[in-house]
Amino acid sequence: MSQPKYRLAILDDHPIVLEGLVNVLAGQGVFEIAGAFTTVGQFLEFFNKTSIQVVLLDIILPDGNGMDVCKVIKSKSPDTVVLALSNHDQRSAVMKMLENGASGYLLKNASIAELVTAINDALAGQIVFSNAIREIMTRPAPDAMDAPVLTARELEILKLIATGITTRRIAEMLFLSKFTVENHRKNLLQKFRVNNVAGLISAASSQGLLG
Repeated sequence: MSQPKYRLAILDDHPIVLEGLVNVLAGQGVFEIAGAFTTVGQFLEFFNKTSIQVVLLDIILPDGNGMDVCKVIKSKSPDTVVLALSNHDQRSAVMKMLENGASGYLLKNASIAELVTAINDALAGQIVFSNAIREIMTRPAPDAMDAPVLTARELEILKLIATGITTRRIAEMLFLSKFTVENHRKNLLQKFRVNNVAGLISAASSQGLLG
């Protein structure tokens, strides 16, 4: 029995990029390309009628922007994985996408292997970045606010969370109970004044804590 394919849609205003992504991802054997669109209007009309597991989303679009589209997608379908795929490498854009529910941010110069791995990791619940974005996010932001005071253990767990490792796996690696790791995670959210892991990663990276 063959494994069911993940239904994937792409929104990018460059037809040549769309065609390339469709050809590459369709050839992987695990993705069903549900649709490829050049405008927000086309995409949303389709999305409102169709169940999709993954959306690859450009940031700058002719009739809107990917940050707003991401928010719409996640409000209507929280389980849909949204990944930004863009030429824009501003930290503010990355952080806004994460705040709006994206599972990651990749630059268009990422390799095919990098892209496919990122999609699979995001489907497994991880927050993903292409290598270039990861480098940007680990640099301290020029206007970063004072970082909260963390214990050595909190910093250790923070860095593991940022790489997408699950609570269960962190507990195994550090010889802790899942309850203890979960308490550390809650404390980190509280210290950084954020509501979820994406916000935690954004805040910690802006303060240079993930380098």
